[in-house]
Amino acid sequence: MITRYAIFGGTVKDGKEAEMRAWVTEHLTPLWRKFACAEEVRVLYGMDQDADGPNIPLMLAITYADRAAMEKGITSPARHAAKARLPELYDRFYDKIELWHYLMDREQYFD
Repeated sequence: MITRYAIFGGTVKDGKEAEMRAWVTEHLTPLWRKFACAEEVRVLYGMDQDADGPNIPLMLAITYADRAAMEKGITSPARHAAKARLPELYDRFYDKIELWHYLMDREQYFD
């Protein structure tokens, strides 16, 4: 299993955190959940962080079986539709935005 992370770093406009979360839930999450071959979709909202660390108000984690499945996911129409909505997210809610993508090999343990 692999998980691809989209990390939305930066600063959300003052007082816009709850509105941003509602907007993401309404407009982006349904699209993210439709990515081809996605086995698990997690949307994470920052609550607290290290004082000297980067500010990360939003993360997206999508898990796929393998790279071939991920390639189908990131080339699917739902991804293109979600990507087209990102400028609106940035303009409405962020003072400053940085977007990073990371692909991680995943191991899972249940005790």
